[in-house]
Amino acid sequence: MTIEARNISFRYGDKPVLKEVSFTLTSGGFHALLGPNGAGKSTLFGLLTRLLALQQGDVLMAGQSLKKQPAEAMRKIGVVFQQNALDLDLTVRQNLLYHAALHGLSRKEARSRGDRELERFQLLERANEPVRKLNGGHRRRVEIARALLHEPSLLLLDEPTVGLDVASRRGLNDHVRRLCDSDGLTVLWATHLIEEVRPEDRVLILHEGKLLADGAGHDICEAEGTRDLAETFHTLTGAG
Repeated sequence: MTIEARNISFRYGDKPVLKEVSFTLTSGGFHALLGPNGAGKSTLFGLLTRLLALQQGDVLMAGQSLKKQPAEAMRKIGVVFQQNALDLDLTVRQNLLYHAALHGLSRKEARSRGDRELERFQLLERANEPVRKLNGGHRRRVEIARALLHEPSLLLLDEPTVGLDVASRRGLNDHVRRLCDSDGLTVLWATHLIEEVRPEDRVLILHEGKLLADGAGHDICEAEGTRDLAETFHTLTGAG
């Protein structure tokens, strides 16, 4: 699914947070939204998911306007927010069934899809355990499985590895990349961690509300005359 952001600007009171941000993501593939803390990544995700109202600009998802056709556009999106949104006292399966019901899935279909996703994330044997018993990495996997229940075309992940150890971060990142390959899923992965981004990824570098670079990682490095993405990121933002 193609997603197009057109001249998005947003402010909190008198403080501008996003400044005429425009980009187009083509169907399928892993796209990295890279920026230091405070760059505006979470605000952009808030606008893409309608947690925040668009003030200026628009977003088109498969040609459908988020302003004019919000329900149709949102049906195509799965979201994993930075803050954990699972009910810790419910079981893994109960969390999935509750979410599926919000999307209008029958209990039978929800159970089937939920078990399928849990099996892909190697968590099916823990389906009846309370989420509270899972470690941080496994909770994140449950959140992604839940976000995929209604079979979206676009998966948005806002700093999904916050609080995880290095091995869990790498495992989660690798798994989402495999979903792109196996399902043709379009992914927008927001992060401030350069090690989660690969040179061949489509990379959007956001800093102080402005989109400073957009393209394949190695192409951005070549354009900036830098050795790698870490140097590019530091050169453009002063971070890293």
